[in-house]
Amino acid sequence: MPNFECNKGFDDSFGTMSFQIWDAVISGMISAILLLNVVQWITFRGRIYALYTFYMLAWLAYFSLRIPEIQSWFSQETYFFVRGIGAVAAYFFYFDFSDILLNLKRRLPNLVRLFTYTKVIIIAYIGYQFALCYLLPDWNRSAYETAYAVIRLYMLAFGVYGIYQLMSLNSPASRYLVTGTSFLLVGGLISMALAFMRPEGGPLRPFWESSISYMQMGVILELVCFSVALGFRQRRSAIRNAVMEQDLAREREKRQREHLESELALQQLKQQMSEVQMQALQAQLNPHFLFNSLNSLSSLIADEPRKAEVFVDEMATVYRYLLQNNEAGLTTLSRELTFINSFYHLLKTRYGRGVNLTICVDEKYLMYRLPPLTLQLLVENAVKHNIVSADQPLNIEICTDVKGWLVVCNNLQRKPSAQVKSTGKGLLHILTKYQMLNQPEPVVQDTSGQFMVVLPLLEPERKTAHTA
Repeated sequence: MPNFECNKGFDDSFGTMSFQIWDAVISGMISAILLLNVVQWITFRGRIYALYTFYMLAWLAYFSLRIPEIQSWFSQETYFFVRGIGAVAAYFFYFDFSDILLNLKRRLPNLVRLFTYTKVIIIAYIGYQFALCYLLPDWNRSAYETAYAVIRLYMLAFGVYGIYQLMSLNSPASRYLVTGTSFLLVGGLISMALAFMRPEGGPLRPFWESSISYMQMGVILELVCFSVALGFRQRRSAIRNAVMEQDLAREREKRQREHLESELALQQLKQQMSEVQMQALQAQLNPHFLFNSLNSLSSLIADEPRKAEVFVDEMATVYRYLLQNNEAGLTTLSRELTFINSFYHLLKTRYGRGVNLTICVDEKYLMYRLPPLTLQLLVENAVKHNIVSADQPLNIEICTDVKGWLVVCNNLQRKPSAQVKSTGKGLLHILTKYQMLNQPEPVVQDTSGQFMVVLPLLEPERKTAHTA
């Protein structure tokens, strides 16, 4: 064990009892700031709070050993080792703390590189002091104090340069850091000057005459500035996060609004397209119906004027229905059957016994719905494509099945293909209507003796009850 030539209870750090109280107060203030930072560390879980905690622990250990009651707990080797490395160990954490606080890697990369070199010097210095205090058999007080003074002078010079560099950042956090570091440097300079002017072992002095007191004042003022800088950083981070949250919320609302507007525009476009397509289909039907009706009327005028007059009346009734339902997307089966009876009367007038229509519909389906003019198209197509004569009558049947579907069928007696110019639009119109209504497609069955179309019926429109 090294032979220490100095009584650890009488260092220039100690003056009168007043200094002992002052030293205890300083340690208590550092402990209070330390506890507050530990709470913030637990709350925010940031690395910067961990570095700040270790930074204060280094100063707390450095100053606590100045209290005689605590000093007596440790050996002389430990006392001198902590006295020699406590301050520089605190600077070791100061570098990373400053880097994170001000993002120095991006803003001052040259200063960060100098931080790295200084850390290497600090590690070497700590190893040197450890060897002096614990490993060497003889205590060399001169080598110890020389190394201690050199490292303090180096840290003072480095601090001045660091302050000069940090002043170029010109931000609130950097100003707090510069101010706190300046307090520490001024306190360190005064402490070194007093220690140089008054050798150890002098008379007891009050705390303001003790060199270490000014170092303690600088550290306390520095910690206050650093705590304010951390609070400013946390507040700025909270504001930035709040702004980002607001921006994200506004962006989400904007996206949702645009999405809803797009969906609404798409639905409106689809609806408009459906309406246009439906109107176009119905517009195609009207000339077709009118052309066939006029052909029938022209054949009756010369041969049977009386029947032509009745035909005109029935034709007016049929066409009135067509105009009334031209804008409607759906109509009831009851109205459609009434219309088809009038239409059948026109066909009967023209073909006589050549065409027969049988309607066998369950009454419970009369209020079910289907696209208007569907039955007219099917009946008209049956007449168009089949032989209609008294010798070979065309039998058309309209009925409902057990599933509630509407069945339209007729016997097949096809006209020669040379006599019929089929466009295939009739069934296509019906299929397109059901597709636009998002309903199941009709089923078409063409057998050797019968042609059948099975149409789905839509349930009746529900009536809304109004209360007073």
